[in-house]
Formats: sequence, structure tokens, C-alpha cells
Amino acid sequence: MGPEFLPVSLCLMSALTVAITNVMVKRGGDVLTTRAIVALAMGLTVVPFAPFVPLPPPGTWGLIFLSMAVHWFYQFCAIRALHRGALSLVFPVMRGLGPLATAVLAFFWLQEGLSFLQTAGLVVASLSILVFALPTSSTPDGRRLDRSALFWAMMTAVGVGLYAVADTRAARAMETPFTFIVWLFLLDWIGVTAVLLWQRKGRVIASLKPELRNGLIGGVAGSISYGLAIYAYTLTDAAMVTALRETSVVFAAAFGAWLLKEGFGRRRIMAASTLAAGLVLMQAAG
Repeated sequence: MGPEFLPVSLCLMSALTVAITNVMVKRGGDVLTTRAIVALAMGLTVVPFAPFVPLPPPGTWGLIFLSMAVHWFYQFCAIRALHRGALSLVFPVMRGLGPLATAVLAFFWLQEGLSFLQTAGLVVASLSILVFALPTSSTPDGRRLDRSALFWAMMTAVGVGLYAVADTRAARAMETPFTFIVWLFLLDWIGVTAVLLWQRKGRVIASLKPELRNGLIGGVAGSISYGLAIYAYTLTDAAMVTALRETSVVFAAAFGAWLLKEGFGRRRIMAASTLAAGLVLMQAAG
């Protein structure tokens, strides 16, 4: 097995679990409440590990807080996107443009570059992911794209790129990446929970109960997903990790067809094949 086998395996497992998280958030109906439960559950999953990881070096707290702020930006954009559009529309856009945003930001911030063939593979993979977002309905109303949903999906993609490079820089500055994972999750729930308390004044408990199961499943899956991704960030380039992780759109499309009764279709099967080809090209050229 080559040296890239471990990060590739971590990213594919991360892709599966991040798809589960987003399907659970969308399935719940109340996107904000379910997302808050996800964040709280992710925080609780790392509490048992907190005494066993080294404390962050004093000079890295600024990096942790920067990552936390970027994650809040990503979460609130994702909440708006999932609230306004179908999972099969917004998820491919927000995850599909993420690798391109990551590659650009990593070039300027982390001084990471991709070869010509890697760049070609990244572009092919990203464009094939966007095919998932095109409507499959045969009616004019069904084919009409929701501009508001697309806008927030694109802003979420920017958030993906921002947190990829911010988290890569922070994780690499730690003695072990698990220190960053634990402290990010311990703090990450604060922002979305504060907004939930503000938006659901007087009915927080009532809004939590129907979303609890989906949120807890999504939270556990999210902890696994992002823990694996952050570890992979320390093993290979951030753009490579993000691109491989965005195979999640294939899993999300399958889950959406199964659980949310959203269309999959022949075109999306072809797009999934092209996506795989682009990712193979990236790996072969690495």
C-alpha cells in the first residue's frame, strides 16, 4: 500500500459521515435546531478525551479562535442554504465548489500548490459535482433554480475553503492534531447555540424534542467525519483532502433519494463516475 492510502481512506470515510450529518440536518425540518444539536453532540463526544490530549501551545489560541469563527460562518451559511433549497441542489454546490476555494486559499495562505494534472483532476471533480445540483424535474417549475438557495450554497463553499486552510494551519501547529480536534469541538457549539436561544425564545425545549434523534445521529457522524478530516490534513495537502472529502455528494445523493425521496437519475450516476475519474487523476498525479 502506498503512502497515500491512509489519507485517502480517512477522507472517504469522512465523506460518508459528513453526508450522513447533512442528511440528518435536512431531514429534521428545523435546520437551525438540528444543527445546534449536532454541534452540542460533537462537543460532548470529545469531552472524555480532553484530559488525555496536550493543551494547545500558548501561541496557537489565536489560530483556534480563527478556526472557530470560520466554522461559525460556514455553519450559518449552510443553515440558510439547507433551509432554502433541497439537499440535492444545495449540498453538491456547497461541497463541490469547496475544493476549488480550498485550492486557491491554500495556494496563498499555506503555500501549497498542485501540479497541472492534479489541477485538471480537481477541476473535473468539482464540475462533475456541480452536475448533481442541476434540477432533474421535467416541469418548468421543477427546473427553476432557487437563486437564494444557490447564493447561500456558494457562500457555504467559501466557508469550506476558509475552514480547510484555517484548520490545516492550526492542526499543524499543535503537538498532535487531536488537541485541535478536541478544543475546536469544545468551543464550536457556542455560536449556533446562542443563535438558537435568540431565535427560539420561550420555545427552545419544544423545538429540541422532535429534532433530538436526527441531531444526535448527525452529531456523532460529524465528530467522526471532521476528526478524520483534520487528521488527514496533517498527512497531505489541504486541497487534496477537501477534494476527496467531497465525494460526500455521491453518498448524500443516494441518501437523499432513499430517505428524502429526492431524485437521483442517470445524469447523476454519470456525474458520480466522472467525479471518481477526476479524483483518481488527482491521486495518480500526486
